[in-house]
Amino acid sequence: MAPIDPHSFADDDEPMTEHVSLSLYLDFSRSVIRGTAVVTLSRPHAGRITLDARALEIAAVVRPDGGAPIPFELSYPPDPIKGQALSVNLTSPSSAFVIAFSTSPSSTALQWLTPAQTSTKALPFVYTQCQAIHARSVFPCQDTPSARIRYSARLNIPEPLSAAMAAARVRRRAPILGEAAPGCPDAAWCAAGRAVEEFHMVQPVPPYLFAFAAGEIRRREVGPRSCVYAEGTAETVAAAAAEFAGVEDMIVAGEALFGEYQWERFDLLVLPPSFPYGGMENPRMTFLTPTVIRGDGSGAQVVAHELAHSWTGNLITNKTNNDFWLNEGFTTYAERRIVEVVQGKERAALNMGIGWRGLNKEMERFKNRMEFTKLKTNQEGVDPDEIYSEVPYEKGFHFLWRIEREIGRFEFDIFLKKYIEKFKFQSVDTETFVEFLKDNVPGIEKRVDIETWVHGTGIPADAKEPESALYTKIVAMAERFNHPELAAVAEWQGQEWELYLENLPRPLQPSQVVDLDTCFGLAESKDWEVKVAFLDLAISSGCEQYLGMVEKALKEVGRMKYLRPLYSALLRGPCQDQGKILAHRVFAEARDSYHPIAQGVVQSILSKHL
Repeated sequence: MAPIDPHSFADDDEPMTEHVSLSLYLDFSRSVIRGTAVVTLSRPHAGRITLDARALEIAAVVRPDGGAPIPFELSYPPDPIKGQALSVNLTSPSSAFVIAFSTSPSSTALQWLTPAQTSTKALPFVYTQCQAIHARSVFPCQDTPSARIRYSARLNIPEPLSAAMAAARVRRRAPILGEAAPGCPDAAWCAAGRAVEEFHMVQPVPPYLFAFAAGEIRRREVGPRSCVYAEGTAETVAAAAAEFAGVEDMIVAGEALFGEYQWERFDLLVLPPSFPYGGMENPRMTFLTPTVIRGDGSGAQVVAHELAHSWTGNLITNKTNNDFWLNEGFTTYAERRIVEVVQGKERAALNMGIGWRGLNKEMERFKNRMEFTKLKTNQEGVDPDEIYSEVPYEKGFHFLWRIEREIGRFEFDIFLKKYIEKFKFQSVDTETFVEFLKDNVPGIEKRVDIETWVHGTGIPADAKEPESALYTKIVAMAERFNHPELAAVAEWQGQEWELYLENLPRPLQPSQVVDLDTCFGLAESKDWEVKVAFLDLAISSGCEQYLGMVEKALKEVGRMKYLRPLYSALLRGPCQDQGKILAHRVFAEARDSYHPIAQGVVQSILSKHL
C-alpha cells in the first residue's frame, strides 16, 4: 500500500471513485456549503477507503440503503499541504456510501463575494477554483488527477440567483423534502425563496475540473455549441460575446488538428476580477478573468489555450502534478497551432516570443530551486501553488516543438493524433509518454536528447528562440531602446506592446519611462498585459509617481499573473523603501477581494520581505 500521488492521501491498494452524487446547500450568510456526497466505487470493497479533505466538517458517514452509520476518522493534525485523510471503514463489501459534510469559510477553493464586491452591487456571488488540489475543500474526494470521476450535482441556491457548472444542465426546479438529508435539514433545504439547479457530468474527469458558480449570471450565444456567461451587467456579457465571437472557428481548427471535440459544448463564464487565473479549462464551461476582454478580439488567445485543454489536459490528464507539463506543455503547443490557423503565423510567433521571454525569466526565479526548472519534477512536500510557473508551459512547448522540428510537422501531427486517441479519458505520467514516443517514433532518443529535456534543469542547448520578421524587429527595437514612432506602432496590438516592454533593458531612466507613457498611454491601457508590463518597468526603473497606479491595479484585479510581478516590483529595486510599506498596506486592504489561492501566493511573496 502506498499513496498514488505526493499531494493526496489516496492509496493505490484501494478502489477508485467511479461516481459522486452531490447535494449542496449554498449558505451565503455563513459562507459555507452543507451537503451530502454519495460515493460510488469502481468495485465492491471491504476495509479502509481513504479520501482527501481540507477544512471540512464530517457530520456522518452512512450506508445508502437505510442510513446505518459507517465508522470514519479524520487524521490530525492536518498536513499543511494535503489537509486531512478521511478514512472510511467499510465493515462489509460495499460499492457505495454517503458522506454528510460542510465546508469552512476558509475553504481554499471557494470565494464568496458580498453584493458590494460584484459588478451590479445587488446580489452575492460564489465560485470555485479547484486546481491544483482544492477540490478537497469543497467535498471529500480522492483529490488526485489520477482519479477520474463522473458526477451529478444539485445546487440549492437563493431564488434570485442562477447557477452555472462545468457539466450538462438538467433543469431548475423547486426543492423536494428529504432529498438532501442528512447533510442539510429539510427546513433549510425547502425554505421559501430557494431553488435547485441540477447538473451532471457524463464523461470522467479529474476532481480538479469540478467547477461551479452562482450569482447574478447573464448569457449570450456566440456559436452553435457555445454561450458566453458573465457575472454582472448586460454590457459585460455583450463585451465578452464580442471578444469571443470567433470561438467556433477555433473549435473547428482544433478538431482538424487533434480530432473530434468530445465535450458537446464549449461555453465560457467570465468571472469577477478576483478570479486568480487567466482561464481555467473546466470541461464544457471554461472560467475566465474579465481582464481578457480587451475590446479588440486579442483576448481570444486565452480562450485558444483553454480550448486546447479539451484535448490535452481534460481528455488526457497528467497523473500527478510531478507531470504537470503533460497538461500545460502540450496545451501551449496546441494553443499555438490553433492560433496559427485562425490568426496567422506572425501572431503565433509573437505568442511564442513572449513565452520565450517568460521562460528565461523563470530560470532566474528558480535559480536556487532548479528542481522546478525540470519537466518531470519531484513535488513531495511542496505546495503546487507555490511553485506554479511558466516552466511546464514553455519548456514543455519547446520540448514538443523540438521533436516536431526533428521529425517534421506532418509526422508529428500523425503522432499527436495517435497519442490522443490512445490515452483519451486517461491519466498518464511522463514515463508513459516517453515510452509511447519511442515506440511510435523509432530512434527518436538518438536524435533528441530526451533525458536532458525531461530530467535536466534549465533550458536545453537545442531549444530555439522563435523566428519571425515582426518578432525580430520588436525585440531588436526594445533591446536598443529605439523609441517607437507613432506610425510604426499604429497597428500594434497588446502582444506587440507586451513583447516590446518585456525586452526593454532594465532599469531605464525614469524620464524615458515617463516619455513612453506620455506618448502611448501605457499605464492606462485597457489591455492588462500591457498595463502590468509597463507598471513593472516603471517601478523597476524608480518611477515613484506610478506607485498610486500600481496600488489601484492591485485593488482592481486578483489575477496572480499580475499580482506576482507588481508586488515583487514593489519589494525590490529603487522604490523598495516606499514599496515595501505600500505592498503590505495594499495587501491588508485588498486581501478579502482576492481568491484564497491568490492570498496565499501574495502572502508568500510578502513573507520574504517582512
